[in-house]
Amino acid sequence: MTRYLVVPQWQGSPSSRAMQLIDGAQAIAGDLPRATTTVLDVPMEAGEALGTGIHRLSALQRVRGMVADALDAQEAAAPGEPVLTVGGDCGIALAPIAHAARRSPGLAVVWIDAHPDLNSPDSSPSGAFAGMVLRAVIGDGDAGLALPEGTVPPARVVVGGARSFDEPELEVIAGRGISLLSVDDLRDADALADAVVATGADGVYVHVDIDALDPAEIAGNAHPEPFGITVAELTAALRRLRERMPLVGASLTGYSPASPSAADDDLGAILRVVGALA
Repeated sequence: MTRYLVVPQWQGSPSSRAMQLIDGAQAIAGDLPRATTTVLDVPMEAGEALGTGIHRLSALQRVRGMVADALDAQEAAAPGEPVLTVGGDCGIALAPIAHAARRSPGLAVVWIDAHPDLNSPDSSPSGAFAGMVLRAVIGDGDAGLALPEGTVPPARVVVGGARSFDEPELEVIAGRGISLLSVDDLRDADALADAVVATGADGVYVHVDIDALDPAEIAGNAHPEPFGITVAELTAALRRLRERMPLVGASLTGYSPASPSAADDDLGAILRVVGALA
């Protein structure tokens, strides 16, 4: 059985629609099983950068602690059950990946996103942590958020569906040995599983940002990038991956409907992705 943790964090997003991530998380939560779902009461205040290049860092640190505590509580209540964490912005994935890595020391991380989120506080054009999360996962960035180096080595990271890169992100991918699968690659349902198995991992954490999907698939996307993957292609790749590799944890982020009532238009597609992850 999968358990669910809903984290309506907006403070890591660079979008002018960041607050609508709250509506998106709440809309998804409404269709999750109540008995196995925890919804965190994320503080609304923006927070402070604390002299770093990360906007709203103090709020992000506070929410990370809340997520870590909630995951520990869920682990105590249901040992060994995977958790699907629903955002909010991509920053909510950091604590769940750390939690999954403790359970599976040979963990691979799959990052399915239109953007690779591999900037650092120095290279980020926005200062928004959502664009730095995967860099923090591999141990780079502000000590207040980054995971210890070696928790998830770059060689066990697979980025899929990215099609909008900053130059420093390309340098990290090339220089650190991160695997990169294009949208066309992911249309082969076996390609994702093949890439993860090739890392030698003993378990996998899968992160999906809604903007990996083609804009024709979903309206509630704050950062639409053309020529994305379809829901059918994504869910086929995820199902094949789960057949070949234990899923230790997952996250789904980036849903920002234009209004709470507009969320109904996209929930069918989103729940298909939830089903593939859960």
